[in-house]
Amino acid sequence: MSSIRRLVLLTAIAALILPLTGASSSALATGDAPVADPVPDRPVASGIQVTLAPYVTIPASNPTTPTARINYLGEVPDGSGRRYVPDLNGVLWLVDDGEPVRYLDPASLLPRFVRSPGLGSGLGFVAFHPDFANNGRFYTVHTEDGMAADVPRPSLPSPSTSPLHGVVTEWRAEDPAAATFSGTRRELLRIGFRTPNHGIQQIGFDPTVSVNDPDHGLLYLGVGDGETPSTWTDAPQRLDSPRGKILRIDPTGSNSGNGRYGIPADNPFAGRHGALPEVFALGLRNPHRFSWDPLDGRMLLGNIGEKRVESIYDVRAGDNFGWNVREGAFAFRREDPTQVYPLPADDHASGFTYPVASFDNPADGVAIVGGFVYRGSEVPELHGRYVFSDVARGRLYYTDADRMSRGGHAAPLHELEIVTPTGVVTDMRQLAGQERVDLRLGQDASGELYVLAKANGRIWRIVDAERVGACGSPDTTVAEVMGRGDWEPVTPTRWRFPGSEVVLAEPGTARPGPRRPFEYALVDAGPTYRSVVIDAEVRLDTPVSGRGEDVVLVVAHQADTRFYYVHLADVTNGTHNGIFAVVDAHRRRIDQHWDGQSGIAPALTDNDWHRIRVVHCSPTGRLEVYLDDMLRPAMTANDTRLDGGRVGFGSFDNTGRIRNLRVNGERRTGRIMSCPAGTGSGFVDVPASSPHAAGTRCADALGLFVGGNDGRFRPDGTLTRAQAATVIDRLATGTGHPIRGARRTFPDVSSTDVHRDAIERLAGAGVLGGFDDGTFRPRTRITRAQLAALLVRLAEEAGGQSLPRGERFVDVPAGSTHDDVLRKARRAGIFLGDEHGRAFPSTDLRRDQAASLVTRSLSTLPAP
Repeated sequence: MSSIRRLVLLTAIAALILPLTGASSSALATGDAPVADPVPDRPVASGIQVTLAPYVTIPASNPTTPTARINYLGEVPDGSGRRYVPDLNGVLWLVDDGEPVRYLDPASLLPRFVRSPGLGSGLGFVAFHPDFANNGRFYTVHTEDGMAADVPRPSLPSPSTSPLHGVVTEWRAEDPAAATFSGTRRELLRIGFRTPNHGIQQIGFDPTVSVNDPDHGLLYLGVGDGETPSTWTDAPQRLDSPRGKILRIDPTGSNSGNGRYGIPADNPFAGRHGALPEVFALGLRNPHRFSWDPLDGRMLLGNIGEKRVESIYDVRAGDNFGWNVREGAFAFRREDPTQVYPLPADDHASGFTYPVASFDNPADGVAIVGGFVYRGSEVPELHGRYVFSDVARGRLYYTDADRMSRGGHAAPLHELEIVTPTGVVTDMRQLAGQERVDLRLGQDASGELYVLAKANGRIWRIVDAERVGACGSPDTTVAEVMGRGDWEPVTPTRWRFPGSEVVLAEPGTARPGPRRPFEYALVDAGPTYRSVVIDAEVRLDTPVSGRGEDVVLVVAHQADTRFYYVHLADVTNGTHNGIFAVVDAHRRRIDQHWDGQSGIAPALTDNDWHRIRVVHCSPTGRLEVYLDDMLRPAMTANDTRLDGGRVGFGSFDNTGRIRNLRVNGERRTGRIMSCPAGTGSGFVDVPASSPHAAGTRCADALGLFVGGNDGRFRPDGTLTRAQAATVIDRLATGTGHPIRGARRTFPDVSSTDVHRDAIERLAGAGVLGGFDDGTFRPRTRITRAQLAALLVRLAEEAGGQSLPRGERFVDVPAGSTHDDVLRKARRAGIFLGDEHGRAFPSTDLRRDQAASLVTRSLSTLPAP
């Protein structure tokens, strides 16, 4: 006996006195004020990437977007492997061996067929009878003009004025195996709706029951309330109305009111005076996709809420889900439809059934589309997970099926990350080519899942899923580094080192250059890391006020303008509470959970200690952030521009502290910075024929030099001493030889100079010198010989030995200032001179020439 069958043996009375189930703590709050945040637990990053492979594109049925209004994919139950895809514009497609075939065109056969108005008008859904191979029966839902002169009266109670009718039709194919339909049709039932919204959203048979089960061949209908705020009635709560219900009928029977279908004897309200015997469950606004879990046969349903809560229900016979006096697990008031309220004190007597999972509208989506519990065999990482989505934005979510329990806490939600078959991280907006994706889900007979975009008629198949995160082979662990000598702060006077923790005691101030944490300190103990796992406890000392107080974790730090940081704040907006990349002149938010409007819930809402783990996998660019006891990451990002570096802690303009720091990582053991393959320069003002085209392309790709946003490199520009210091610093850090240690200051290098950090560190290390009068002269142009000398000194400092000399340039006298370094640079291949053996040592260096010299020097820097 199926689980549904067992459940419907409950009496109608028992069904109506079900206890409160699944109500959240917010729903049970007292008071009469609206609930500010109905679903405070945001979906968290799962750490799972699903691969979407193109399956088929349905031919356009409309010249403008949406070009093909596809809304489902299922498999014809005849063993042929054909998949069916209805297009709301009026065509039923069968996909046979990857090719779409026009099987039936109901729009041309049904004279009152309409495809507008309304997002769901047209050929709404299709369901094939489980015995289709023998009886040729399948069923459709379509909409008709309810005001047409010859339109039949609705067969079920409907509003007196019903501009739109939802019609269920039975079709019988003469040859079920035929490529196109030929046969007969008959109308089963008709429901009138006051508006074009929330009509008959789905019909379907339970595929989990056996042939001998009484539920075999019974047709379920998900019927919306058909209303808008201006037309609301109590129809969803009335048993004499079909609207806002799950209906259940026997399409081959004849004991209904119109004699065209049957009423299952065990329907929960069959035989009750005044109730429609078709009703299986009630209290729904917009039932948007139901399915059955093959493991236990339970029916799971997504229901689109009004303004605040999107819900998933475990459906049983006689359930009342509460609409429109409840929205999700909250009280709903028609006079204030944009809010939800706490449940009344006597809610236990209401008998309402509450969601087993839900998400916040609009933070996490604006309209749920129900999905499927994955029980297929090809994607084991998804096994036992209920996969569903948001219609508009197309974000894919899941919750574990065994966590969705009636009467318990709502199951936690996790977001899946989407990648292409080549491993490129993407999202459904990019794949669909539209901001509004209109995503739907489908499933074949083997339980494999499909993703559909109503925006462009494309269908993808989920072909793989894998958990991503740490990589490489950790070979170094750094811990117990709380001493002053273990850290390198931007401003040492702002930090305290009491012994068991590191304290940022004074807030930092903004510095020139890209916006980035005002103050931070880097861990000076241990190596430079390629991939790393950081575990620590952090605390915000500035009192939390909800105005953006924060602390940050620094990752892959290569220079003061090249690093990632994890921003943990008490608010979420475009510049708070996310993962950010600082790359030269730009700062960009890179975490996947920011969609331009919302991100994860604030990470710090108090002044307590919080555990944090940051995982960075350099080869893949994967970043994951775990908070407190989370088993799955709260934030993820994918960015490959920074291939490792140092780690640290800090803040923008607040104070905080860190303790119990443990860094477990993979030491950089090879030359990671190398020129990418390619041709040309990548800049409009550096032609491919230029001898410096490869150098400018490489220098830009590695972030050593940066071209303009207009696509120009400005090759004939010159390089100042200050600019050269930053280039050398980036080169040193990027190749695993960061310049550390003592600093040397200069009176003519302003504290606001963006190159100050690099100048002081390189001068302190002896790589870069000043003048006899103690100045640095940062704006003085650097010559060809001077840059060659800097590159040679860096190579010797990194390698710990002197470079061998080559031949002398003809225009550089023996014993002259740059004779020695230019001979070394010539032997190392850094500095080549012209075809006559001249170096032109005192000539100002052009930017394109400098790019070539710097990228040639990569080969002189040994593995760290």
